[in-house]
Amino acid sequence: MARYTGPKAKISRKFGEPVMGPSKALQKKNYAPGQHGRGRRGKKSEYALQLQEKQKVKYTYGMLEKQFARFFHLAAVRPGQTGTNLIQLCESRLDNLVYRMGIAPTRRAARQLVSHKHVVVDGEIVNVPSFLVKPGQLVAVREKSKALDTIVDSVSVNSASKYSWIEWNASDMTGKFVSYPERDLVPENFNDQAVVELYNK
Repeated sequence: MARYTGPKAKISRKFGEPVMGPSKALQKKNYAPGQHGRGRRGKKSEYALQLQEKQKVKYTYGMLEKQFARFFHLAAVRPGQTGTNLIQLCESRLDNLVYRMGIAPTRRAARQLVSHKHVVVDGEIVNVPSFLVKPGQLVAVREKSKALDTIVDSVSVNSASKYSWIEWNASDMTGKFVSYPERDLVPENFNDQAVVELYNK
């Protein structure tokens, strides 16, 4: 199963945002990585800005290039705005929903929980992190996994109540994906229009 295994802190510092999850390095060094990270950089071209936005979305949701291109194609053939569709599809990924529900502290941790068969969708074990959950489906922690310290600790600290498109029942560790989120409700700072323009060139 393909996944990004490179340095997380460098990616976060590159964008100036914690796109790979919380990073202490970003707090200590709030400038770009590399020899010239502190220095002035020339004005970026339109293409460079569009590419940067695409990379930001891709790294945030933990996708590699081929998979991201597939998601963009799915978004393009759906009715509505392609950029909004793309973000909604990314938000409906199983690993992302596990993260949003607070079952895991980061998307990387959520991906691992899904891969190790700790999560069920509508009562069936699903171990594919990129599985697209449909509105109305239930995502829950597998019965045998509810006592795992990682999950218990994460659920006690994180809350899904701040996301209006998710209904979360902490007592039985079950969440419902109510609907695709409105674009302005997704908290991450994405310029999805730039991604669309990049692919349409």
